[in-house]
Amino acid sequence: MARDERKEMSSRTNDVQINAASTLATAAQHLNWSSIPVEHPGKGIERQMVVGDSMLICRFRFEPWLVTPEHTHPHEQMSLVISGRVRFFVEGEERVASPGDVLHFPSNCLHGATMMDEEVVLLDIFTPVREDFLNG
Repeated sequence: MARDERKEMSSRTNDVQINAASTLATAAQHLNWSSIPVEHPGKGIERQMVVGDSMLICRFRFEPWLVTPEHTHPHEQMSLVISGRVRFFVEGEERVASPGDVLHFPSNCLHGATMMDEEVVLLDIFTPVREDFLNG
């Protein structure tokens, strides 16, 4: 093989390796919450987000007694209570959730919450991605 052909082949091989590495870097993530920016979408609310191709996980911190009004959205949602206690309102029913509890909200399920007497940390998982969270 001529020198120029080997050089061109080597260049193409490097391009393939670079592209493969880029694909791998975006295909899998290993993150720590401490490295993820904190947003303040409202008074008394902190939000951190990790975005995948078709799902989103948010870590929320809510001040005591903060109210999230009842609402619906087309996204399926699971909420995991990490700390604190939350009074959830789900389709007209009231339930209190504590650390370790998991709630599932199907698409378009009416739900809201009131934080109780201490800071609350929730992990919320949404599918598909909440574009409204990404755009403001």
